[in-house]
Amino acid sequence: MGSPDGKDEKYPVAEVGRYDNETQHQVNLSQGYWLADTACTQALWHAVMGRNPSHFKGENRPVEQVSWDDIQLFFGELNAKFPELALRLPTEAEWEYACRAETSGGFNFDGELTLDKANYRGAWDDFDGWGEGALQQTAEVKSYSPNPWGLYEMHGNVWEWCQDWYGEYPTGTVTDPQGQDTGDDRVLRGGSRFNGGRYCRSACRHSSAPGLALNYFGFRLARGHEPSQSGADQQPDGTHAAVARGAQEGDGLPAGDGKRKTKKAQGVFDNIKDLFKK
Repeated sequence: MGSPDGKDEKYPVAEVGRYDNETQHQVNLSQGYWLADTACTQALWHAVMGRNPSHFKGENRPVEQVSWDDIQLFFGELNAKFPELALRLPTEAEWEYACRAETSGGFNFDGELTLDKANYRGAWDDFDGWGEGALQQTAEVKSYSPNPWGLYEMHGNVWEWCQDWYGEYPTGTVTDPQGQDTGDDRVLRGGSRFNGGRYCRSACRHSSAPGLALNYFGFRLARGHEPSQSGADQQPDGTHAAVARGAQEGDGLPAGDGKRKTKKAQGVFDNIKDLFKK
């Protein structure tokens, strides 16, 4: 995790745009997990919570103006109805691992960041104004090409909340990191439609008070072992290199080819919005 600062013989060149809080270090993820291939949509949020707090309305746009605290209420409702899913936010390490999809550069695609690859300010820094052609609003999920593991909009569109309290990275190797035990701010990753390109890099870290909800804060669903527990037997169905690929249109939930999914789980994923209407 993190980005090279140019002081390591193995990585002699610093990553362009990096910040000092991106200390590069080795992370081992010992357990499988599932991550939604899109940010949570407004359609799914409305089905579960009965309201849509988003500023930029659209069923297939990511829900925004949701705080970390709001999301815990959302998961409470969803998991009460479908406890077998055990849905949650990803840890920061899980998020970056999925974003990178075995890439090591600033972004998970080849070439430079451009507006046809991600929804962002269209400039490198927030202080540079809006680039020509920038949307200046959220885009529908799956508007841009996915990363090599089939995950959409890991760069830009909305910042994505993670489970962790924000804190400084360690300098040594860690396994299944959970962040700080306590803190003032929760982690956000991925950049947004409001931010410059440097904030959308795979390694860029942001944080905010868990009660703050802005119109470029969203999230995506994760599923797997409880972050504080261990045991590889809890790996969820449908994972590939620890991250599932494929989702039902507009849900941000998995559909895929179903090779290892149970019929029960598949039915929940396919019909979750309708089930909440009953």
